[in-house]
Amino acid sequence: MKIALSGIDSRHPAARPDSVPAIRNVSVAIKEGEQIAVIGASGSGKTTLLHVIACALKPSAGHLNLGERDPWSLPTRELQALRGRLFLAPQTPPLPPRQRVVTAVLAGRLPQQSFIASVKSLFYPSDIPGAEMALARFDIAEKLFDRVDRLSGGERQRVGLARALASNASLFLVDEPLSALDPTRSKQAIASLTEAAKERGATLVCTLHQVETALASFPRIIGMKDGALAFDLPATQVTREMLHALYANKLDELNAPMPMSDELARPAAPAVMHCR
Repeated sequence: MKIALSGIDSRHPAARPDSVPAIRNVSVAIKEGEQIAVIGASGSGKTTLLHVIACALKPSAGHLNLGERDPWSLPTRELQALRGRLFLAPQTPPLPPRQRVVTAVLAGRLPQQSFIASVKSLFYPSDIPGAEMALARFDIAEKLFDRVDRLSGGERQRVGLARALASNASLFLVDEPLSALDPTRSKQAIASLTEAAKERGATLVCTLHQVETALASFPRIIGMKDGALAFDLPATQVTREMLHALYANKLDELNAPMPMSDELARPAAPAVMHCR
């Protein structure tokens, strides 16, 4: 899916109308099938940019086009259909704790299903092999029938990525997918994500804190600073000086290490109570 932003300003829904926009005057053109990493310090506007592209946040100024269409000029039903062609993967996947992993993964297809089919899938998963294949790309297929609340933070994050691959989206918008993953899992997750997007010709826009991973895995890098576009360059043209300027007052984020193990975020086992 092609993306075009022209002079976009956007504020958080709870912000006052006269407040400074979270992103301002952002203009970007993305071709169908491109893969782009968005980097920048915390609070630079990366997540807001994804939400604008996902039609989850309406711009307060400027124009957005998705696939040559202005989403905010469409009737409600057509806007919903357009949203169904993209997948927004937040940093913390919205996975119901008591749900089985297979159901959580196949929920990525809900926008294309009827109400009856979506309710039925809660009890009778429609494509177990498809869910297992998506999980296998992130080396977590053995958790297919586990409950979500039995997973570690890193495992939940990988399930969220598998949900994206199980969807029929032509645009992946992925927010900080490596925050709970160790270096080995991070490398595998990014490789699986970029390969899957390439196989189906889908556009991929991914925000990352891990700058070295972004430079090594994506051909094009967008740098955000204080809500504005700092640079938009091929990865090979991004210099160390540019990165230091981008993270000027937050150099600790530029050099932040990855978690040593995604098992560190494993939840404690629930207490067992015996009643008489």
